[in-house]
Amino acid sequence: MEAVKKLILDTPLLAWFPLLLFPFLLFAHRWLTAKTGKTQQREHRLPPSPPALPIIGHLHLVGFLPHVSLCGLARKHGPDLMLLHLGAVPTLVVSSPRAAEAVLRTHDRVFASRPRSVVADIILYGSCDVAFAPYGEYWRQARKLMTTHLLSAKRVQSFRGAITEEVSMAMAKINEVATTGGTVDMSELLYSFSNNMACRIVSGNFFLKEGQTKLFRDLINDTSHVLGGFNLEECFPALARVGVLRRAICAKAERVRNRWADLLDKVINDRVSKKKSKFDHKDADFVDILLSVQHEYDLTTEHMKALLTDVFFAAIDTSSNTLEFTLAELMRRPGLMRKLQDEVRSIIPPGQKIVTENDINNMAYLRAVIKESLRLHPVSPFLAPHLAMADCNIDGYMISSGTRVIVNAWAIGRHLTSWEDAEEFRPERFVEGGSDVHVNFKGNDFQFLPFGAGRRICPGINIGLTNIELMLANLIYNFDWEPSLGVEIKDIDMTEVFGLTIRRKEKLLLIPKVHM
Repeated sequence: MEAVKKLILDTPLLAWFPLLLFPFLLFAHRWLTAKTGKTQQREHRLPPSPPALPIIGHLHLVGFLPHVSLCGLARKHGPDLMLLHLGAVPTLVVSSPRAAEAVLRTHDRVFASRPRSVVADIILYGSCDVAFAPYGEYWRQARKLMTTHLLSAKRVQSFRGAITEEVSMAMAKINEVATTGGTVDMSELLYSFSNNMACRIVSGNFFLKEGQTKLFRDLINDTSHVLGGFNLEECFPALARVGVLRRAICAKAERVRNRWADLLDKVINDRVSKKKSKFDHKDADFVDILLSVQHEYDLTTEHMKALLTDVFFAAIDTSSNTLEFTLAELMRRPGLMRKLQDEVRSIIPPGQKIVTENDINNMAYLRAVIKESLRLHPVSPFLAPHLAMADCNIDGYMISSGTRVIVNAWAIGRHLTSWEDAEEFRPERFVEGGSDVHVNFKGNDFQFLPFGAGRRICPGINIGLTNIELMLANLIYNFDWEPSLGVEIKDIDMTEVFGLTIRRKEKLLLIPKVHM
């Protein structure tokens, strides 16, 4: 004991310093390690998920109307961001304006690409269109071609005459039925109008002379079915690369591609064989334009067919479905129908037969009605899927590279904190004095994304809206409308059918009365 005391007293204080410091260093190490661990855990925290099943993950929760099912799931598990495993594929579901802004603006570059799809690669020749092309130099050039040469404001104006002619012919068909007190299948009429407009824009009168309306309808329905939804090959990509499953997937996609090719090869070969010595920009259709810039953009025939397939699909399906949803909503609300008729008819001078684009510039309520229809019924309820090209942190959640991203535009348009009476059809919200009068669909207001936002925003907004506005204004101006015999207003069914775009399940059958 004496020896120990002597050792302690004789040892210099400085020699004891490391021993005295050790407990402090040990405590500091453990504290810093714990803090670093919590920080790393927080940085690698995954978005919330509902309970999953082995192998299939969350596929059983998708349902027949995925935009509705995923909206309900998000409200329970991840109002902003929700991580699902659809088979083997991690999928981030974006369901709020705030989360959409993070994906489509703040981290737009990270999420600007598209997931690869066996089906899209087959139908669109390696996804060399604009909608499904992966982010990169080819996509930038293809989009530049679309916005500069095919869908510019000047090009849209050049189609005014064609749009007016098609609207006039549609009004004449309705008028013929109205004189006999008959019923019009508005689903068919609106589809035919959109189909004829797409044909004229793409190929002049080439396909109109061929009488291809029904063929286009069947082909677009099949394309929507194959490309839309949650296909097995997308959920289990490894299985889709081998064996019988791959052969079945490829055979189905190849049949659709070959049917598109049969149509598009005809018009392209027709134009090439004519070898126009002079290119008339004023009367040019899309095939003419693509051939005129073929060398500038190094386009193959496959590139052109992929781009034209994009245009056909977007121009026909989206326009006709939007018009049908809008007219059906107005039929269910006679007061709103009268209000719109009063606006349109007060602006058109007496004796004028057709509403023109210049007339529409003063129709604020018409545009509000269309906005409200696009809010409640975006015909593309999911924006085309995005792909995370790098790891990304959003709101403390780690989104891993390779994650598929679905933006639920349908859910965002009904977001309870963004919209008053979110489930109600109220165009007044978009007119002067309304709470959302300044909200538009140009990609800057993330509570309203019918056309998307950021780098991948739809380039065809102008041409699509021009067709919708002119057709709706003329339907409202020239006719009063009643449901078909035996159908009450409350019985007009708004049930949807899901695909790459959504449409109404039931045909819209109406009785027109000529407005005197």
